[in-house]
Amino acid sequence: MKKYTFTIIILLFVSVSSYAQKYILPNEEVILSFTTKNNKRVVLAKDKANAYMIYRFGTAQKIEFEFPEKTKESWSKFTYSFYFRGGGAKNEGMDLNYIHFNNKGYKYTVYDKTPETGITITNMKTNKETEIEGKPKTRKGNLLDFRNNGLLKITE
Repeated sequence: MKKYTFTIIILLFVSVSSYAQKYILPNEEVILSFTTKNNKRVVLAKDKANAYMIYRFGTAQKIEFEFPEKTKESWSKFTYSFYFRGGGAKNEGMDLNYIHFNNKGYKYTVYDKTPETGITITNMKTNKETEIEGKPKTRKGNLLDFRNNGLLKITE
């Protein structure tokens, strides 16, 4: 009886895990990822050969939003901006980094303001903003490479 119980448990685990969505495919690497305070997952990833860049958002079981299509043109859908100020006697240093994209009347801004991270979603018609804060301890990666790698257009 124990043998059957163990087999059933293994089969249940395999069937449940097969329904979980993959946020990073084998040909991809994380640019920036974090868990939000509402336990959703945010992933900015790119193909290891720089064939595309992609944004994914959702729960551990389901990707709720993926943008854009995985094509070479995906790079043109995103822009990067940053602000850097070195610290000194009269001020604290700042390093603020942002990835922006638009989709269906909304502007998405993924921010990396160490130690803060999150997303601001702006309704382009009403200018209403929704803030989704990330849990700092879940943050992996950063946006710094976009300053010099030439993969994204840099905006003000």
